[in-house]
Amino acid sequence: MTHQGTQDQAGPYFLGVDGGASKTLAIVVDAQGRECGRGVAGSSNYAAVGLGQALTQLHLAIEQATKQSECQRPFGAAWLGMAGVDRPEDTALLLPHLQTLAGTIRLTNDAELLLSAFDRAIGVALIAGTGSIALGRDRHSATTRAGGWGHILGDEGSGYEIGRQALQAAARSADGRGPATSLLERILQHWGLQRPDDLFEQVYQKTEKADIARLSSLVFAAAQTGDRPASKIIQLAAEELALAALTVCRALDFPDGPVPLALGGGLLIQEVGFRWQVLRRIRRQRPVQSVLVEQPALSAARAAITLLAKSEQINSPAT
Repeated sequence: MTHQGTQDQAGPYFLGVDGGASKTLAIVVDAQGRECGRGVAGSSNYAAVGLGQALTQLHLAIEQATKQSECQRPFGAAWLGMAGVDRPEDTALLLPHLQTLAGTIRLTNDAELLLSAFDRAIGVALIAGTGSIALGRDRHSATTRAGGWGHILGDEGSGYEIGRQALQAAARSADGRGPATSLLERILQHWGLQRPDDLFEQVYQKTEKADIARLSSLVFAAAQTGDRPASKIIQLAAEELALAALTVCRALDFPDGPVPLALGGGLLIQEVGFRWQVLRRIRRQRPVQSVLVEQPALSAARAAITLLAKSEQINSPAT
Protein backbone atom coordinates (compact mmCIF):
# COMPACT_ATOMS: atom_id res chain seq x y z
CA MET A 1 0.00 0.00 0.00
CA THR A 2 1.22 3.52 -0.80
CA HIS A 3 0.61 6.42 1.54
CA GLN A 4 1.13 10.05 0.55
CA GLY A 5 1.80 12.75 3.11
CA THR A 6 3.25 16.21 3.01
CA GLN A 7 6.34 16.53 0.85
CA ASP A 8 7.06 20.20 1.42
CA GLN A 9 10.02 19.53 3.68
CA ALA A 10 11.17 16.29 2.11
CA GLY A 11 14.80 16.25 1.07
CA PRO A 12 16.33 14.57 -1.96
CA TYR A 13 16.96 11.33 -0.09
CA PHE A 14 15.13 8.04 -0.34
CA LEU A 15 14.76 5.10 2.02
CA GLY A 16 14.51 1.37 1.47
CA VAL A 17 13.95 -1.07 4.32
CA ASP A 18 14.18 -4.85 4.28
CA GLY A 19 12.55 -5.97 7.52
CA GLY A 20 12.99 -9.71 7.51
CA ALA A 21 12.52 -12.48 10.02
CA SER A 22 16.15 -12.39 11.14
CA LYS A 23 17.22 -8.75 10.78
CA THR A 24 16.21 -5.31 9.55
CA LEU A 25 18.33 -3.46 7.00
CA ALA A 26 17.71 0.19 6.10
CA ILE A 27 19.47 1.93 3.21
CA VAL A 28 19.37 5.60 2.23
CA VAL A 29 20.18 6.79 -1.30
CA ASP A 30 20.34 10.23 -2.88
CA ALA A 31 18.34 11.41 -5.88
CA GLN A 32 20.85 9.73 -8.22
CA GLY A 33 20.41 6.38 -6.50
CA ARG A 34 23.82 6.40 -4.80
CA GLU A 35 23.96 4.74 -1.42
CA CYS A 36 24.62 7.24 1.37
CA GLY A 37 24.10 5.20 4.51
CA ARG A 38 22.80 1.97 5.98
CA GLY A 39 21.75 0.62 9.34
CA VAL A 40 21.14 -2.85 10.71
CA ALA A 41 18.97 -3.97 13.63
CA GLY A 42 17.07 -7.04 14.80
CA SER A 43 13.86 -8.56 13.49
CA SER A 44 11.00 -6.16 12.72
CA ASN A 45 8.45 -8.90 12.03
CA TYR A 46 5.75 -7.68 14.38
CA ALA A 47 3.86 -10.96 14.11
CA ALA A 48 6.87 -12.69 15.67
CA VAL A 49 8.36 -10.14 18.07
CA GLY A 50 5.40 -7.87 18.83
CA LEU A 51 4.53 -4.40 17.56
CA GLY A 52 6.60 -2.46 20.06
CA GLN A 53 9.79 -4.45 19.50
CA ALA A 54 9.30 -4.42 15.73
CA LEU A 55 8.99 -0.64 15.65
CA THR A 56 11.99 -0.24 17.94
CA GLN A 57 14.20 -2.32 15.65
CA LEU A 58 12.83 -0.64 12.54
CA HIS A 59 13.51 2.87 13.81
CA LEU A 60 16.93 1.83 15.12
CA ALA A 61 18.00 0.67 11.66
CA ILE A 62 16.57 3.79 10.01
CA GLU A 63 18.24 6.08 12.55
CA GLN A 64 21.62 4.46 11.89
CA ALA A 65 21.21 4.86 8.14
CA THR A 66 20.05 8.46 8.52
CA LYS A 67 22.98 9.37 10.75
CA GLN A 68 25.49 7.76 8.43
CA SER A 69 24.06 9.52 5.40
CA GLU A 70 23.95 12.88 7.22
CA CYS A 71 20.63 13.64 5.55
CA GLN A 72 17.56 15.48 6.77
CA ARG A 73 14.24 13.75 7.32
CA PRO A 74 11.55 13.25 6.23
CA PHE A 75 12.67 11.36 3.14
CA GLY A 76 11.26 12.15 -0.26
CA ALA A 77 9.85 8.63 -0.46
CA ALA A 78 10.32 5.30 1.26
CA TRP A 79 9.63 1.69 0.40
CA LEU A 80 9.40 -0.47 3.49
CA GLY A 81 9.16 -4.21 3.04
CA MET A 82 8.39 -5.95 6.30
CA ALA A 83 7.86 -9.58 7.17
CA GLY A 84 4.41 -10.13 8.64
CA VAL A 85 2.73 -7.49 6.47
CA ASP A 86 0.41 -9.79 4.58
CA ARG A 87 -3.09 -8.40 5.08
CA PRO A 88 -4.77 -4.99 4.96
CA GLU A 89 -5.09 -5.18 8.75
CA ASP A 90 -1.30 -5.39 9.05
CA THR A 91 -0.86 -2.27 6.97
CA ALA A 92 -3.52 -0.42 8.93
CA LEU A 93 -1.77 -1.29 12.18
CA LEU A 94 1.75 -0.30 11.14
CA LEU A 95 1.28 2.65 8.80
CA PRO A 96 0.22 5.20 11.45
CA HIS A 97 3.58 4.65 13.15
CA LEU A 98 5.51 5.30 9.93
CA GLN A 99 3.87 8.34 8.35
CA THR A 100 6.49 10.83 9.56
CA LEU A 101 9.29 8.98 7.77
CA ALA A 102 8.61 10.23 4.26
CA GLY A 103 6.31 12.23 2.04
CA THR A 104 5.35 9.08 0.16
CA ILE A 105 5.47 5.64 1.75
CA ARG A 106 4.99 2.21 0.24
CA LEU A 107 4.50 -0.51 2.84
CA THR A 108 4.53 -4.10 1.59
CA ASN A 109 5.58 -7.57 2.56
CA ASP A 110 9.37 -7.85 2.54
CA ALA A 111 9.25 -10.36 -0.29
CA GLU A 112 7.74 -7.76 -2.63
CA LEU A 113 10.95 -5.73 -2.47
CA LEU A 114 12.40 -8.04 -5.10
CA LEU A 115 9.85 -6.84 -7.63
CA SER A 116 11.50 -3.41 -7.44
CA ALA A 117 14.03 -4.87 -9.89
CA PHE A 118 11.41 -4.87 -12.66
CA ASP A 119 9.64 -2.17 -14.63
CA ARG A 120 6.25 -1.44 -12.99
CA ALA A 121 7.11 -4.21 -10.48
CA ILE A 122 5.70 -6.82 -12.87
CA GLY A 123 7.09 -10.32 -12.46
CA VAL A 124 7.59 -13.08 -9.93
CA ALA A 125 9.76 -13.00 -6.82
CA LEU A 126 11.12 -16.15 -5.20
CA ILE A 127 12.84 -15.95 -1.85
CA ALA A 128 14.59 -18.64 0.16
CA GLY A 129 16.30 -17.47 3.32
CA THR A 130 15.32 -18.28 6.88
CA GLY A 131 11.80 -18.57 5.44
CA SER A 132 10.51 -18.92 1.89
CA ILE A 133 7.83 -17.39 -0.31
CA ALA A 134 6.91 -16.76 -3.94
CA LEU A 135 4.78 -13.84 -5.05
CA GLY A 136 4.02 -11.95 -8.22
CA ARG A 137 2.24 -9.11 -9.94
CA ASP A 138 1.03 -9.14 -13.54
CA ARG A 139 0.31 -6.40 -16.09
CA HIS A 140 -3.21 -5.98 -14.70
CA SER A 141 -1.80 -5.30 -11.21
CA ALA A 142 -3.25 -8.59 -10.00
CA THR A 143 -1.15 -10.14 -7.25
CA THR A 144 -0.86 -13.57 -5.70
CA ARG A 145 1.51 -15.54 -3.53
CA ALA A 146 2.44 -19.10 -2.68
CA GLY A 147 4.16 -20.25 0.47
CA GLY A 148 5.20 -17.81 3.14
CA TRP A 149 3.04 -19.59 5.71
CA GLY A 150 5.72 -19.57 8.39
CA HIS A 151 7.82 -22.34 9.86
CA ILE A 152 4.90 -24.34 11.28
CA LEU A 153 2.49 -24.23 8.34
CA GLY A 154 5.01 -24.04 5.52
CA ASP A 155 8.28 -22.34 4.53
CA GLU A 156 9.17 -25.33 2.37
CA GLY A 157 12.58 -24.96 0.74
CA SER A 158 13.74 -22.45 3.34
CA GLY A 159 16.88 -22.52 5.44
CA TYR A 160 14.77 -23.32 8.48
CA GLU A 161 13.03 -26.26 6.82
CA ILE A 162 16.32 -27.63 5.49
CA GLY A 163 17.83 -27.32 8.96
CA ARG A 164 14.80 -28.94 10.60
CA GLN A 165 14.93 -31.88 8.21
CA ALA A 166 18.66 -32.20 8.89
CA LEU A 167 17.95 -32.51 12.62
CA GLN A 168 15.36 -35.18 11.92
CA ALA A 169 17.77 -37.08 9.67
CA ALA A 170 20.43 -36.85 12.38
CA ALA A 171 18.03 -38.16 15.03
CA ARG A 172 16.92 -41.04 12.84
CA SER A 173 20.54 -41.89 12.11
CA ALA A 174 21.40 -41.84 15.83
CA ASP A 175 18.53 -44.25 16.55
CA GLY A 176 19.23 -46.52 13.61
CA ARG A 177 15.73 -45.75 12.25
CA GLY A 178 17.24 -44.06 9.24
CA PRO A 179 20.33 -44.31 7.08
CA ALA A 180 23.70 -43.23 8.39
CA THR A 181 24.49 -39.61 7.58
CA SER A 182 27.36 -37.26 8.26
CA LEU A 183 24.75 -34.70 9.29
CA LEU A 184 24.74 -36.12 12.82
CA GLU A 185 28.43 -35.52 13.41
CA ARG A 186 28.40 -32.22 11.55
CA ILE A 187 25.56 -30.87 13.70
CA LEU A 188 27.14 -32.07 16.95
CA GLN A 189 30.43 -30.46 15.99
CA HIS A 190 28.73 -27.25 14.86
CA TRP A 191 27.06 -26.82 18.25
CA GLY A 192 29.99 -28.19 20.30
CA LEU A 193 28.00 -31.17 21.56
CA GLN A 194 29.43 -34.51 22.67
CA ARG A 195 26.56 -36.95 22.23
CA PRO A 196 23.34 -37.19 20.21
CA ASP A 197 21.34 -36.94 23.47
CA ASP A 198 22.74 -33.42 23.91
CA LEU A 199 20.54 -32.35 21.00
CA PHE A 200 17.49 -32.36 23.29
CA GLU A 201 18.59 -29.41 25.39
CA GLN A 202 20.20 -27.61 22.47
CA VAL A 203 17.15 -27.73 20.23
CA TYR A 204 14.36 -27.28 22.75
CA GLN A 205 15.95 -24.84 25.18
CA LYS A 206 18.77 -22.96 23.49
CA THR A 207 17.90 -22.74 19.81
CA GLU A 208 15.91 -20.18 17.83
CA LYS A 209 14.64 -20.29 14.25
CA ALA A 210 17.71 -18.57 12.85
CA ASP A 211 20.00 -21.12 14.57
CA ILE A 212 18.17 -23.98 12.90
CA ALA A 213 18.20 -22.16 9.55
CA ARG A 214 21.98 -21.83 9.78
CA LEU A 215 22.25 -25.61 9.82
CA SER A 216 21.34 -25.50 6.12
CA SER A 217 24.98 -24.75 5.29
CA LEU A 218 25.93 -28.10 6.84
CA VAL A 219 23.39 -29.85 4.63
CA PHE A 220 24.80 -28.30 1.47
CA ALA A 221 28.32 -29.26 2.53
CA ALA A 222 27.26 -32.83 3.27
CA ALA A 223 25.40 -33.12 -0.03
CA GLN A 224 28.55 -32.11 -1.91
CA THR A 225 30.33 -35.14 -0.43
CA GLY A 226 27.61 -37.47 -1.68
CA ASP A 227 25.71 -37.86 1.59
CA ARG A 228 22.40 -39.31 0.40
CA PRO A 229 20.07 -38.05 3.16
CA ALA A 230 21.52 -34.55 2.76
CA SER A 231 21.16 -34.73 -1.03
CA LYS A 232 17.52 -35.77 -0.69
CA ILE A 233 16.80 -32.82 1.60
CA ILE A 234 18.31 -30.40 -0.92
CA GLN A 235 16.45 -32.02 -3.82
CA LEU A 236 13.12 -31.73 -2.02
CA ALA A 237 13.82 -28.08 -1.16
CA ALA A 238 14.53 -27.27 -4.81
CA GLU A 239 11.31 -29.01 -5.89
CA GLU A 240 9.25 -27.07 -3.36
CA LEU A 241 10.67 -23.69 -4.36
CA ALA A 242 10.14 -24.42 -8.04
CA LEU A 243 6.55 -25.47 -7.29
CA ALA A 244 5.89 -22.20 -5.44
CA ALA A 245 7.25 -20.09 -8.30
CA LEU A 246 5.34 -22.04 -10.94
CA THR A 247 2.13 -21.82 -8.92
CA VAL A 248 2.40 -18.02 -8.96
CA CYS A 249 3.20 -18.01 -12.68
CA ARG A 250 0.11 -20.06 -13.45
CA ALA A 251 -2.17 -17.91 -11.31
CA LEU A 252 -1.25 -14.63 -13.03
CA ASP A 253 -1.52 -13.31 -16.58
CA PHE A 254 1.90 -13.00 -18.14
CA PRO A 255 2.39 -12.61 -21.90
CA ASP A 256 4.10 -15.30 -23.94
CA GLY A 257 7.84 -15.42 -23.47
CA PRO A 258 10.05 -15.57 -20.41
CA VAL A 259 8.51 -14.45 -17.14
CA PRO A 260 10.65 -11.97 -15.17
CA LEU A 261 11.85 -13.87 -12.08
CA ALA A 262 13.68 -12.17 -9.22
CA LEU A 263 15.61 -14.43 -6.86
CA GLY A 264 16.53 -13.44 -3.34
CA GLY A 265 17.37 -14.75 0.10
CA GLY A 266 20.59 -16.26 1.37
CA LEU A 267 20.08 -19.74 -0.05
CA LEU A 268 19.37 -18.65 -3.62
CA ILE A 269 22.02 -15.95 -3.60
CA GLN A 270 24.87 -17.86 -1.95
CA GLU A 271 24.27 -21.49 -2.94
CA VAL A 272 24.89 -21.34 -6.69
CA GLY A 273 24.37 -25.04 -7.34
CA PHE A 274 21.10 -25.01 -5.44
CA ARG A 275 19.92 -21.95 -7.37
CA TRP A 276 20.49 -23.77 -10.65
CA GLN A 277 18.62 -26.82 -9.37
CA VAL A 278 15.62 -24.61 -8.69
CA LEU A 279 15.86 -22.80 -12.02
CA ARG A 280 16.15 -26.05 -14.00
CA ARG A 281 12.97 -27.33 -12.41
CA ILE A 282 11.11 -24.10 -13.16
CA ARG A 283 12.33 -23.91 -16.77
CA ARG A 284 11.10 -27.41 -17.50
CA GLN A 285 7.57 -25.98 -17.34
CA ARG A 286 7.89 -22.23 -17.91
CA PRO A 287 10.59 -20.04 -19.51
CA VAL A 288 11.87 -17.38 -17.11
CA GLN A 289 14.39 -14.55 -17.26
CA SER A 290 15.99 -14.52 -13.84
CA VAL A 291 17.83 -11.78 -11.99
CA LEU A 292 19.47 -11.86 -8.57
CA VAL A 293 18.46 -9.22 -6.06
CA GLU A 294 21.25 -9.39 -3.52
CA GLN A 295 20.26 -6.20 -1.70
CA PRO A 296 16.49 -5.76 -1.71
CA ALA A 297 16.69 -2.70 0.54
CA LEU A 298 18.98 -0.92 -1.91
CA SER A 299 16.80 -1.88 -4.85
CA ALA A 300 13.73 -0.59 -2.97
CA ALA A 301 15.43 2.69 -2.04
CA ARG A 302 16.25 3.34 -5.70
CA ALA A 303 12.73 2.37 -6.73
CA ALA A 304 11.42 4.91 -4.22
CA ILE A 305 12.80 7.65 -6.45
CA THR A 306 10.37 6.54 -9.15
CA LEU A 307 7.72 6.02 -6.50
CA LEU A 308 7.83 9.69 -5.63
CA ALA A 309 7.79 10.74 -9.27
CA LYS A 310 4.83 8.56 -10.21
CA SER A 311 3.05 8.45 -6.85
CA GLU A 312 1.82 4.98 -7.72
CA GLN A 313 -0.86 3.20 -5.77
CA ILE A 314 0.23 -0.40 -5.25
CA ASN A 315 -1.41 -2.73 -2.74
CA SER A 316 0.26 -5.28 -0.52
CA PRO A 317 0.36 -8.91 -1.82
CA ALA A 318 -2.88 -10.79 -1.40
CA THR A 319 -2.90 -13.62 0.98
